[in-house]
Amino acid sequence: MLTSFRGLPPTVWTLFAGTIVNRLGYLVTPFLVFFLAARGVTGTDTSYVLGALGAGNLLGPALGGVLADRVGRRPTMLTGLVGAAAAHGALFVAPGVWTMAAAALLISATGAMVAPAAYALMADAVDAERRQRAYALFGWGVNIGTAVGGVLGGFLAAQGYWLLFAVDAGTMLIYATIVATRLTEPSRAQKAQTSVQTQAQTSAPTSAQTSRPDGIGYGVVFRDRLAMALLPLFGIQLFVYSLTEVALPLAIRDNGLSPAVYGAMAAVNAILVVALQPLVTARLAKLPPLAVQSAGSVLIAAGVALTGLADGVVGFTVSVVVWSLGEVVVAGIAAATVANLAPAHARGRYQGAFSWTWGLARFGALTLGVTVYTGVGPTLLWGTALVGGLLAAAGTWALRARVERRTAHGLAA
Repeated sequence: MLTSFRGLPPTVWTLFAGTIVNRLGYLVTPFLVFFLAARGVTGTDTSYVLGALGAGNLLGPALGGVLADRVGRRPTMLTGLVGAAAAHGALFVAPGVWTMAAAALLISATGAMVAPAAYALMADAVDAERRQRAYALFGWGVNIGTAVGGVLGGFLAAQGYWLLFAVDAGTMLIYATIVATRLTEPSRAQKAQTSVQTQAQTSAPTSAQTSRPDGIGYGVVFRDRLAMALLPLFGIQLFVYSLTEVALPLAIRDNGLSPAVYGAMAAVNAILVVALQPLVTARLAKLPPLAVQSAGSVLIAAGVALTGLADGVVGFTVSVVVWSLGEVVVAGIAAATVANLAPAHARGRYQGAFSWTWGLARFGALTLGVTVYTGVGPTLLWGTALVGGLLAAAGTWALRARVERRTAHGLAA
């Protein structure tokens, strides 16, 4: 199964292993509502804490992208991991709602700083041709850790919520140790030199060549018209996928089925992704990436829309299988495309923008998606997901030629 990932450098495998360890401890967030209830926090007060958690997922990627470019990939990852571990402790001992909300904000913000730096570090270590496989391996590690962590979390929660916090903080500190002892990164001077050389070879102007200052923020991304066209399309696709986390449980509940059915659906998704992703990645590696992304996005949109037609366990299982296959197909493509578009000195900010897009999509699913489902009706939500997903897939397909031209000679590799 691992032959599709053969030849990837040690940096990628180290990040893969660290990600599995980290995701094994991703336990507090899924059980946060139950923990808050045990502490006497209910109703509107719960929404304050959850809202802070969602806001951190928007702040963290933006900050992480900037720091990854300006301070370094490893320091940013270490800051995020150690900060998130400390924030878990702060949430556990927080005496009131507002201190809990502040700790939740820190948990998600510091935790979300890690991904842009890790993605940028992988882009530094891997040439453009192999980046999709590298990011697919990273995503595979996330799914392996999440699948095992889901089972572990249910067991530990029954023994005491303090165990969830202890395991989360402990795995983050283990990952931080791996980053500190096993990872290296090129210097900023090397990345800047690589950026100038590769873009000069393709006659693409760098910020220095055009005399426009790069600055310390996201202007370098905002000026990239192709990236700014792709990111919203990826965002729509991610929004549709995120409905599987927030609207699927509502649909299962409204069909009179127990929470155990949702757990079974999560298990079906995890098994399919873990078993099939290496095989599918190997089969699709030679095809045009954005064409594959478009096809996979259609599967995700169709699978999510089928949720609205599901009636019983079999119907929900069919829908989960369809969107899970789409998830397997698109693995690593969006992140690799963003990395290939980015100049070397700005990879952190490009990945920060991509991670922010992901955070915004999840936040939108939690707010707008749930509002439409409960306020207007599930039919409109599932229909909108299908139409939006298909239009985003078509837009991605339409941009594939421009992306291929820009990256044909290894631009930003």
